Amino acid sequence: MSNQVLPVSEPAPAPEISVVIPVFNEEDNLRELGERLIRTLTAMGRPYEIIFVDDGSIDGSWQLLTDLNRQYPQNIRALQFHRNFGQHQAIFAGFQASRGQVMVTLDADLQNPPEEIPRLVAKLEEGYDTVGGWRENRQDSIFRRLPSQLVNTVMSRVTGVKLRDYGCMLRAYRRSVVDSINQCQESSSFIPALANLFAQRVAEIPVGHAERERGKSKYGIIKLLRLNFDLMTGFSNLPIHLVGFMGVAIACLGLLFGFMLLLRRIFVGPEVEGVFTLFAILFVFVGLNTLGLALIGEYVGRIYREVRGRPRFVVRQTLGPES
Repeated sequence: MSNQVLPVSEPAPAPEISVVIPVFNEEDNLRELGERLIRTLTAMGRPYEIIFVDDGSIDGSWQLLTDLNRQYPQNIRALQFHRNFGQHQAIFAGFQASRGQVMVTLDADLQNPPEEIPRLVAKLEEGYDTVGGWRENRQDSIFRRLPSQLVNTVMSRVTGVKLRDYGCMLRAYRRSVVDSINQCQESSSFIPALANLFAQRVAEIPVGHAERERGKSKYGIIKLLRLNFDLMTGFSNLPIHLVGFMGVAIACLGLLFGFMLLLRRIFVGPEVEGVFTLFAILFVFVGLNTLGLALIGEYVGRIYREVRGRPRFVVRQTLGPES
């Protein structure tokens, strides 16, 4: 019987860079995206992993991710959600599964070129905690850009960190920031704004932006406006404070108007003029009351969602190392 010792294969090195990509019905872009990512990250000369999170796609996205995993089993991982939970929940799942010391997020639509990743990582290594990209020559329509500008203005005021482009998902984070994000258990959140709450030094660099050639955008005007409202109520009490200030101001105006009507009645006598004016003022009060109740309902609804403690997402299956 031979005592020959068989060689033991060396385990793959732990990744230094993790790229997290949420995917929702992007079968037309995944093959090209995967190949460009592999070329870009391999050229950096560091161990890496690419984590695709299938956010409940109903097209052939999961099959393409399976094929990419078979082709690059040591570098490409994939998670499949039970249903669609949302872009930021997919990023949460990717963060929890990631192993790198540097995390990069990227959309799967190829509008943000993956070739920009080395520039983000290089900027991060200058001593920053997060580095965001801002789309210098954005190729979207004005109906997409205007709501995005509103999001940028709101988030800059809410977080106290003024950035040009909160909506760009091409961003890099240090492991310490991602670990802090992973400790947050709220059911809905906005990753770039949440990261800025835990980052000490934040930078932003211009990145390229291309027109969407294949597939359809998942963010319409209504969804962007809803996101704006969600951000305002999710990161600040400012909306309900504004309604409170408006209520005080209108109440003071109402008292002043009532005092003027009293003086008019004393010196001029009773009249029936101004009935429609009173109705208009009443409608203003009713509208403000309704708005205030809606805001209170939004905050109460958020509390209700958190108290229920339901999982933010459900992973059906995973592919790749440590799956």
